[in-house]
Amino acid sequence: MPLPALPRLGFIGAGRLARCLAVGFARAGYPVVAVAGRSADSAQRLAHALPQCRAVTDAQAVVDASELVFLAVPDDGIGTIANNLSFDTANDRPIALVHCSGATSVDVLAPARAQGALIGGFHPLYLFSGDPIDIERLAGCSVTIEAQGELASTLDALARSLRCEVLTLPGEHRMLYHGAAHYAASFALAALAEAVDVWRTLGFAEEQSLRALLPMLAGTVEAARAKGLAGALAGPVSRGDAAVLERQLSAFESLGADHAALYALLTRRALSLARSRPQPPASIEAMTRTVEATLERCLPQGASAR
Repeated sequence: MPLPALPRLGFIGAGRLARCLAVGFARAGYPVVAVAGRSADSAQRLAHALPQCRAVTDAQAVVDASELVFLAVPDDGIGTIANNLSFDTANDRPIALVHCSGATSVDVLAPARAQGALIGGFHPLYLFSGDPIDIERLAGCSVTIEAQGELASTLDALARSLRCEVLTLPGEHRMLYHGAAHYAASFALAALAEAVDVWRTLGFAEEQSLRALLPMLAGTVEAARAKGLAGALAGPVSRGDAAVLERQLSAFESLGADHAALYALLTRRALSLARSRPQPPASIEAMTRTVEATLERCLPQGASAR
């Protein structure tokens, strides 16, 4: 028997991601019927925010009450939980188990598949704050789905009910997919932290630096949305200002090889964007030579290879 058009949903995990998805699905008309959390309090809080949902004491009770179960737990717990669940598919009862990790293989749910359950992955590309506004901000984001057949169609419909775009991903590429996504998330924060650290040497407090830099970051994101990556590029590389770039790199070298190498490696990527423009800066080869010379000085021998 196939999954119904509006399957009964359950959540194992009641954290930030689960709260956003469960409330979003309920608003879209999906019945969210059961939730189990790390603590009884977290499960109760989520259940009280949903119509006709009950907090249950363990993960198995969620499976028993639901037709599609979301495993919204840390990666290290996914396999352990899946391995301890029982799936009653007698009388053609439809049941699916879906994890919400970007990094963990769907194969970790194989114990459920061996019992007749459908398995898949549903990974929202969004940084969940835990605030109610997450539900609104999730609209327009992408959800990466890994599933087959009818479950893929059901997960696609669930993602679109949240007004999200849908990506599909072969499982063997999960590590590159998830790792690269950090450049738009944690690594963007790491880049901001580097800027704050450098400005701290100039006497700026972190609060001052973030007040100045965050609007610049927001403007960059909007420019990329409107013009694409190459079109949004700014700074000396965009202008072809080789002399300024050379002085910048020299200044970063004075702070230490680590700071200079990071700046040069990111500038190398900026040069690649500049090259992709219809009219690259005339000085692009001179800037490239300057960057590579910095990397030769600041990285261990051979480590600066592209």
